Amino acid sequence: MNIQEKNFKAKKIVIIAVLVIAVIFIAINSFTVVSAGHTGVVVTLGSVNEGVLQEGMHAKIPFVQNVVEIDNRIRKLEVNTEAFSKDLQSVNTALAINYRVDTSKSYSIYKNIGADYEDVLVVPAVNEVLKAITATYTAEESVTNRALISEGLIQGLNDKLNDIGLYITDVNIIDFDFSEAFITAIEEKQVAQQKLLKAETEKDTAITNAKAEAEATKVKAEAEAKANKTISASLTDKVIENKKIEKWNGELPKVSGSNGTIIDIGSTDKQD
Repeated sequence: MNIQEKNFKAKKIVIIAVLVIAVIFIAINSFTVVSAGHTGVVVTLGSVNEGVLQEGMHAKIPFVQNVVEIDNRIRKLEVNTEAFSKDLQSVNTALAINYRVDTSKSYSIYKNIGADYEDVLVVPAVNEVLKAITATYTAEESVTNRALISEGLIQGLNDKLNDIGLYITDVNIIDFDFSEAFITAIEEKQVAQQKLLKAETEKDTAITNAKAEAEATKVKAEAEAKANKTISASLTDKVIENKKIEKWNGELPKVSGSNGTIIDIGSTDKQD
């Protein structure tokens, strides 16, 4: 085998290898796999096709079509925003939003908004709806009505986003933060309320003790009156005479005469 034949054979091998690699490369790019929980939006030469590819393997035109995956699982978005309450207090709110993308509208969301639909649509909608709801409550009411505010956010956001293909499944209020002046005012109010409650409690206790003491005095007086009544009823003339006799020491009483002398009745009897 001469040199020319060797060179021809080498070139032939190289060409075959290149063709094999090209075929493999084309074959690889003729298929796409859509991940679980996602839909595939097909883009043909920059144009978004209607409809979506479901999860799994799909054929596509190599170098002409590419597939953009849209996550249709529940996604979590954290938003921090400032709004003003009904009493014009600044309320900084931290929210956790759970939402999902409707599979049937993935292509329209990507076509009309793009892959950054979260920043373009969801975050501004959260800020707008939260500001509207916060303005209907005072700062204190915002704290005590978390559940109502969460429900209002879910309803308001779904009203704005459902037609586009975005669905809010849950809203959690992580935290409310107020100005230092407002927090101080709340603390002072709580201290005043506690003092008032303590004073009312002490007042009620004093009234209760006074009523108990008055009742005890009344019961004692009634008992003494009853006892005196019983004693009075038992003191007949005979009993009174007997009591006199029991207490007599055997001596007759002494009386004064007209000239101022004391006459002992007992002694006079003895002289006679």
